[in-house]
Amino acid sequence: MTSARLVGINHVALEVGDVDAALEFYGRLFDFELRGRGPRMAFIDMGDQFVTISDGRTQPPDAQRHFGLVVDDKAAVRRALKEAGVEIRPGRGLCFHDPWGNLVQIVDYREIQFSKAEPVLRGMGLDRLRKTDRARRELSHKGLAAE
Repeated sequence: MTSARLVGINHVALEVGDVDAALEFYGRLFDFELRGRGPRMAFIDMGDQFVTISDGRTQPPDAQRHFGLVVDDKAAVRRALKEAGVEIRPGRGLCFHDPWGNLVQIVDYREIQFSKAEPVLRGMGLDRLRKTDRARRELSHKGLAAE
């Protein structure tokens, strides 16, 4: 019997206390478009992926469990967090809790081995992003094209 191979992540679903408030909060941090909206859900577009925001968060704040968002400008997110009065967790990375306790880590596209296909980057208006030498080496080591 063969096992299915993991290919990627289509979406992540975040539970929040209020979808409208969550869209307002995340809208202060990121430039995004909605893929769709329902009565208790919203879908934030990220090219060929998306994040679902849904009503229903009941658990306490996450301590270690988190999700990472890839951005084109990590420094801009840091500035937006400070302007919004959001506490940045101490440590090496850029991590914060949203108002509902979801732990979010921000990573810069240029610095990691995650990559989008050129047509997706072009469609997102990000075709000028270039990987760091280190990220290109990591991709190359795995036999994956860096750009």
